[in-house]
Amino acid sequence: MISSMSARQLGIEPYGSTSPVELRSNPSRDDLQAVITAAYRQVLGNEHLMQSERLTSAESLLRQGNLTVQDFVRAIAMSELYRKKFLYENYQIRFIELNFKHLLGRAPANQAEISEHVKLYMEKGYEAEINSYVDSDEYHSNFGQWVVPSHKGFGTPLGQKTVGFNRLFQLYRGYASSDRAQGKGKGQLTAELAMNSVSPLRPSTMGGELMGVHGGQRGQLYRLRVSQGASSRTTQIRRSVTEYLVSYDQLSATMQRLNQRGTRIVEITPA
Repeated sequence: MISSMSARQLGIEPYGSTSPVELRSNPSRDDLQAVITAAYRQVLGNEHLMQSERLTSAESLLRQGNLTVQDFVRAIAMSELYRKKFLYENYQIRFIELNFKHLLGRAPANQAEISEHVKLYMEKGYEAEINSYVDSDEYHSNFGQWVVPSHKGFGTPLGQKTVGFNRLFQLYRGYASSDRAQGKGKGQLTAELAMNSVSPLRPSTMGGELMGVHGGQRGQLYRLRVSQGASSRTTQIRRSVTEYLVSYDQLSATMQRLNQRGTRIVEITPA
């Protein structure tokens, strides 16, 4: 555990000073509301929620005792609301990064985890991608059925490497920031995971918080393995795999072009 002073300097004091939000037996109305609010805040990445966007049916089932907190979290992540906020406007890798953050409370550990989830999403679809987090042994061990997920990476929990602390800061921009408002589009950890490197923490110019700052070597080349589907005008579903060699300073622009063509990035590794 980090000290309260360090937590204050890092801008994560709210996470260190509060206990996990758990739905206990015989909850009061206030207890239920606290769980619902915490679940929305975590899974929607601190995004503002309008009254018309609330999942009223899922909330009602939770209040009646017919839904666990785990399944309420699942319902939020499966919703069209979640897709609009985090899937449709982002590259696939950014979407997967945020799934790790929102549902497991940490950043992806390495490129292999990203590649595994890209493959899962391509082969089995959106629901399988979301269920792979919520039904995982990791989720069960950390949160179970009745605890709202939270950012575990700040405390380097059992079984997680300390590098996860640094990498979570690539996805974190302060307790009051929204995941949809910052880092929109491309993956935040793309180069770092590809190089298996660790970013230092640098003071932010806003709010005194710290954040991960990564920078690849401009001379470094990366190999992008991409999967291109058949034309939407045909009934074919066969995909071909192509590789590109790209320098670090062209990595983001290349990913953007590939995404606009409907191409899926399967893996990124140093060349």
